[in-house]
Amino acid sequence: MTVADTSKPRKSPHPLAKPRPPARKPAAKRPLPAGEQFFTPGSTGFRRAVEQRSATVLVFLHQLPRWVVPVLLVVLLLVGFAVADWRGGLAVLPVFGFVAWLAYMSWPSLRPGGRLLRVALGTFLLLVALTRFGVI
Repeated sequence: MTVADTSKPRKSPHPLAKPRPPARKPAAKRPLPAGEQFFTPGSTGFRRAVEQRSATVLVFLHQLPRWVVPVLLVVLLLVGFAVADWRGGLAVLPVFGFVAWLAYMSWPSLRPGGRLLRVALGTFLLLVALTRFGVI
């Protein structure tokens, strides 16, 4: 004796419907973006060492929520603009360091206009820090 199937009959999926991927737990961290190379091709010496040490930091920054780094940099920059003494200079220095580091990392892939903008921004941030320390 067999037990009759009392469940509803299944509809066949539409011929153009995409198959559903199997259900899985969402990843806790964002995956790294697809790219051809992580390091500058043919780099040697100091650049290669900086790129290798920076890889860990870049992956860490990529795993943070997207808003953390920009908000932190803007807050530090605003503190640097608002506070006219040495504490304002200390607030601008991490922003200058971050911008200089990213400029160095991206320098081989930049066109002359992009290089000029990065040099101008770095110069501006350094001048702000120096004025807060009373050097200029």
